[in-house]
Amino acid sequence: MNFTSMMAAIEELKPLLRERVPQTRELRKVPQESIDALQEMGFFLALQPKRYGGLEMSPQEFFKMQIALAEACMSTAWAGGIIAIHALQVAMMDDRAQQAVWGESIHTRVSSSYAPLGKVEVVDGGFKLSGRWGWSSGGDHCTWVLVGAIVPGEGYRTFLVPRGDYELVDTWHSMGLEGTGSNDIVIAGCFVPDYMTHKQSDGFAGTNPGLAVNDAPLYKLPWAQSFIRVVSTPAIGACKATVDLYKHAVLNKASGDPTKLAGDTQVVERIAAALNGIDEMEAILFRNFDRMMAQVEAGEDISIEDRVLYRYQASMVISKSIGIVDSLFEVAGGHSVFTNSEIQQRFRDVHTARAHVANNPTGFARNLGGVALGMENMDFFV
Repeated sequence: MNFTSMMAAIEELKPLLRERVPQTRELRKVPQESIDALQEMGFFLALQPKRYGGLEMSPQEFFKMQIALAEACMSTAWAGGIIAIHALQVAMMDDRAQQAVWGESIHTRVSSSYAPLGKVEVVDGGFKLSGRWGWSSGGDHCTWVLVGAIVPGEGYRTFLVPRGDYELVDTWHSMGLEGTGSNDIVIAGCFVPDYMTHKQSDGFAGTNPGLAVNDAPLYKLPWAQSFIRVVSTPAIGACKATVDLYKHAVLNKASGDPTKLAGDTQVVERIAAALNGIDEMEAILFRNFDRMMAQVEAGEDISIEDRVLYRYQASMVISKSIGIVDSLFEVAGGHSVFTNSEIQQRFRDVHTARAHVANNPTGFARNLGGVALGMENMDFFV
């Protein structure tokens, strides 16, 4: 399976994903049939190392696929993309962690919740971990989880925990992104070997233990730059779907005659602004990864200034998407107020995505402005 064939498979799947949106919303998780289809086409293997059956695709290819999925169903793109991106982090960890996850099946899936909410005790050979974490998207379809915690005297780490050591608690009753199944993870107390953790300092400095066995340029990227994009990029697909839905509604209202719209500046200007906004978001997304991939392939460092800028730009995607979707939703007509409205679904989804901490630009703007004025970088997830 390559990028071209996978994109073709996604295009074929999109009508089914659209049909399943009501079911996805009702289930409050991605239907198993959709997960099976993504697995069959190889989507979850996109960023996985070749030595474990993966495809080692570029981030640019991966995010193009996530956008395409989101055009049909943002919940599926959100949960599926987050699950798929974890292969990138696991590949950066000690090979013993990779073997634990993929040794028996290359199709093993991992969810996450990165907020530093765990309680950690340093013990012989590793750590004793406990706590409760929220927003573990796609967790129903996974048998491992990555959770965050602060190690006393050291700093932040991610802990890789098998299904037998945590409980998935059904809490996801949300305004939008209803089908992401972003439930809570509860760990009463389990032992996590040191090699089953990932130091934030390694992800930041590019000193990941996994580089000893996975040396493709993909795994030399700062881990944060990939993850922060997976929780904003689906909104670009939702914006594209919103434009299409709005155009369809307008043309139907105009009896299918586009010439009747020529004098309606409100309609044409809103569509123009939406199309331009989408193009700007995609241009920045792919330009940033083009630059980063070229630098790591050349053995060059990605500057802190650029990394801080890219982090801020990623955090702005949802705010820009809200502007696009709101502009079209507010003039979409009476049908849009009903809860089964497709355009309203996109409205709720992008607004719900704004609640994710990675999509709040305030702190990232302050850090970017401070670094530009010569202050020290205060964000080590860049």
